[in-house]
Amino acid sequence: MAEKTEIGKISHFFDKILVAVVELTAPLKVGDKISIESGDEVVEMTVESMQIEHAAVETANAGDSIGMKTPKPVKRGAVVYKLEE
Repeated sequence: MAEKTEIGKISHFFDKILVAVVELTAPLKVGDKISIESGDEVVEMTVESMQIEHAAVETANAGDSIGMKTPKPVKRGAVVYKLEE
């Protein structure tokens, strides 16, 4: 079972382009596995790319607000967890 660490929350979601804005409370990098959870809805994914102010970044830190594509819609306020094997 993977360990889960809370790393942020979804502050916005753009339906048309499937992009979530995450307010980070811990570092995140491209390649990390994450779980976005809201009630009984869970979206697990690997971070393939993220942006800060429309510029692609490999890593982001606590306090950063990042945009990333999600495989399906997620809810505003959903909690983002980093998964560690």
